[in-house]
Amino acid sequence: MPRALLSVSDKTGIDDFGRGLVARGFELVSTGGTARALAGAGLAVRSVSDLTGFPEMMDGRLKTLHPALHGGILARRDRPEDIAELERHGLGLVDLVAVNLYPFVKAAADPATPFDALLEEIDIGGPSLVRAAAKNFRSVLVVVDPADYPRLLAAIDESPSLAFRYELARKAIAHTAAYDTAITATLATVEVAGDRFERRPDAGALTDRLDLSLNKIRDLRYGENPHQQAAWYRGSTKAGAAAGLGQAAVLQGKELSYTNLLDLDAAARLVLEFDEPAAAVIKHTNPCGAAIGDSISEAYLRAREADSLAAFGGIVALNRPVDAATADLLVSTFIEAVVAPAIDGAARDVLARKTNMRVVTADFTPLRSGGVEVRSVLGAVLAQERDCVTEAHQPWSRNLTAVGLRVVTKRQPTAEEWEALRFAWRICAHVKSNTIVFTDARRTLAIGAGQMSRVDAVNVAVMKARAAERPLAGSVAASDAFFPFPDGLEAVAGAGATAVAQPGGSVRDAEVIEAADRHDLAMVFTGRRHFRH
Repeated sequence: MPRALLSVSDKTGIDDFGRGLVARGFELVSTGGTARALAGAGLAVRSVSDLTGFPEMMDGRLKTLHPALHGGILARRDRPEDIAELERHGLGLVDLVAVNLYPFVKAAADPATPFDALLEEIDIGGPSLVRAAAKNFRSVLVVVDPADYPRLLAAIDESPSLAFRYELARKAIAHTAAYDTAITATLATVEVAGDRFERRPDAGALTDRLDLSLNKIRDLRYGENPHQQAAWYRGSTKAGAAAGLGQAAVLQGKELSYTNLLDLDAAARLVLEFDEPAAAVIKHTNPCGAAIGDSISEAYLRAREADSLAAFGGIVALNRPVDAATADLLVSTFIEAVVAPAIDGAARDVLARKTNMRVVTADFTPLRSGGVEVRSVLGAVLAQERDCVTEAHQPWSRNLTAVGLRVVTKRQPTAEEWEALRFAWRICAHVKSNTIVFTDARRTLAIGAGQMSRVDAVNVAVMKARAAERPLAGSVAASDAFFPFPDGLEAVAGAGATAVAQPGGSVRDAEVIEAADRHDLAMVFTGRRHFRH
């Protein structure tokens, strides 16, 4: 009789899987909670202690580390001496191993979990069983994912192919690798204070070792260009669950491309800065237009009309579910893709009129508070904390000191200018450097993105405003980094802006302030730069 060892933390589907194995002639061997679950389902199950001759010890710390199990798993069926050695010691074979590991990631996601409780969630026997079975995959089936139970039972009926066995083995090794990565990352957040171990979730952001565990979502048609191969991978949040574009649902449209995903990311980052209904239209990772409104349809219409020429064929992000009114606006022109938290039922039928338009839903909420970003360069990898415009999370005009702002000009901003400056500052952080943006309090008016100088950025913005016949008189402007010379500020004033937000910090700040006073501009130093490369 073939023998299956079942010892799972995630007991999803284990009773049906056990029934399927028994129906196919397997003897079930199990431990603790898994054995109780199987017995509760009316299945005959033999305890691991029966095989090993030892009871579970040390409150379950020691259960499966025994030759009676590992010998039966590791024995090579094509080597008679292995089989003879088992028989000499009265041991039998194990033909299938179903194991998934202690819920370490779930425990680690709770910052209140004590250090010693974390240690207890480090599985010892489980990874050993999984690796032993994966090593001997030609003879032993190993399964770590409950989603694979039906496939495995079907494969047993047909005699599992070598390719299928190897697929399960690779997945099993990846499972233990991801588990070890989670442990490594979590322990990096623990500091020793005398004889105490203190968890500091923020301490492990950029540790001495950075381990990544990524699962492929799918291959992409190609990368930035048709001659480049590309794929889409899923990462994890601190809670261990994929978020954002790692769990996106594609509801309709053509297959997402590499550049689509980059643009969706850029658009989502921007609208996440706002609590109000907000929309952004993106081209080549830069916003063509961005706006807020009393409704998401109003916000989208403003964002689209901020630069309707560039918005054609753009990527749209919304921070509210798409309703029927917004859907009507989306299908009224050519949009490549839209991402939103959800799509209302009535909106789906409207969006379906544009069969090629990609419609994506994704929950970016877990990512609002930041995190670590990883980026490859030639021969190395860079990591940094994600940039969030935290200094703009509350109205600026109420408490300057609380958010580190300084009005450096003779003239204070008006109430309307304060509101507009706060809006502009959140936008400019999401435009490629160097950038100058012109806005009012609710939408962008002109954007000069990715220029080699701030004067060039102003000139590009002014050119686009003129092409759209949109005067900039009375607007506000924001610069993602300081003005190194007064010429950039002079160009902003010449374009018609009445107030400016910039980080400050140039050796020529005094000259720039003098130029602002000369033009009766109100200027605010934020104290923070927001380059985006």
